[in-house]
Amino acid sequence: MRPPAGGTTRLLYGAGLAAALLLPAAGPAQAEPPSRTPAALPAADGAKGQELPGMPTALDPRAEAAVCTPASKEKAKKQDWSRQRLDLDRLHRHTTGAGVTVALISTGVDPGAEGLDGRVTARGEAADDCVGQGTFLAGLIAGAGSTTPRLAGVAPGAKILALRGTDRRGQPDPALVTAAVRAATAAKADVIAVAVALPRKDAALTRAVAEARKAGAVVVAAATPDPPSRGSGDEIPSRTYWPAGEPGVLAVADMLPGGTRPDGALPTGTVDLAAPGAGVVSGGPRGKGHYLGGGVAVATAYAAGAVAAVRATHPDDPADAVTRRLTATAYPADIPQLDAYAAVTTVLGDSAAPAAGAERAAEPVAVRDTSATDRATGRATLFVLLGSAGVLSLLWAGFALSRARARGWRPAGAGTTEG
Repeated sequence: MRPPAGGTTRLLYGAGLAAALLLPAAGPAQAEPPSRTPAALPAADGAKGQELPGMPTALDPRAEAAVCTPASKEKAKKQDWSRQRLDLDRLHRHTTGAGVTVALISTGVDPGAEGLDGRVTARGEAADDCVGQGTFLAGLIAGAGSTTPRLAGVAPGAKILALRGTDRRGQPDPALVTAAVRAATAAKADVIAVAVALPRKDAALTRAVAEARKAGAVVVAAATPDPPSRGSGDEIPSRTYWPAGEPGVLAVADMLPGGTRPDGALPTGTVDLAAPGAGVVSGGPRGKGHYLGGGVAVATAYAAGAVAAVRATHPDDPADAVTRRLTATAYPADIPQLDAYAAVTTVLGDSAAPAAGAERAAEPVAVRDTSATDRATGRATLFVLLGSAGVLSLLWAGFALSRARARGWRPAGAGTTEG
């Protein structure tokens, strides 16, 4: 998600959910790159919030020199809706993802970023995150939250292996993505998160993904790119993007607080999970402030963090079983919605394990909250028992009365008849 040029992004909190509203700021307007426009984020009622700068997905490709995203001077003071939705406070009581390495293929990650110190490996160009999105995503996966613990990532104990899958301005490159997947496999990463989506299948990338899966890595990928600038009447046909379309890859799409996909989201039939992807707070590569971001890459980062949490709590599960766990415990909807807490804590039967050679998870199993039903069943059982006791009492009274009359008993005060 990219805010209007010269503007800020205001974060509003209401009814336990955060919402984003794009507000123009005074100052000269700047041209937006044709491939990036602000995604419409949900508005919500609530108290006046705080202003946070937006995290871009890429820099202007037409500019003569890349002007890196500046440091944010603002800090979020509250937990955003996405972390509440994923129940991260409770999740962290079970696991922090310690011992798991997540390879993040994006715009790079600053190893010294706030909340990531000592847990990021980034060599060469991967340590130069000019755009800032890679560092933003790393915070969602493994950020410690720094002075705001409730803004920690899904797996704040995990390690990040930063790899560049784009040029310095954030434009995806198939050769870079392929090389990054191979580097992640060589480093024995437990999870490989590909935060970019390519429009064409690439034979070299197909082989690299297959090798990664054979080595035991869970590969998570953005199901689509973020939508480009188009006219309101344009029809965008559904298509598959890569490497999300490769066999066995967990393909992730973004969703709004209401569980729906954003307006204008690119259509595709290759989606396994939806995760929060609007009005999300995280840090960046410069300074100690926070940004507001969204999009498919954000949702992919959240799913990758959940995979890290599952791998930490179920270390003996093979990659296919981990993928199956994420989809089997997802909240049932048109597109199953990621439930990180359920993925870690739910006990699955043997039937939930994928068959040998399975490539993509089957239809998700609906995991429902039955507490209300249990309470209703308990009340109904009590009523049945009380009713049964009443019936038995009446039957016993009738039986006793008939026996007494047979023995000549009469109620007190009743008259007698002489023969």
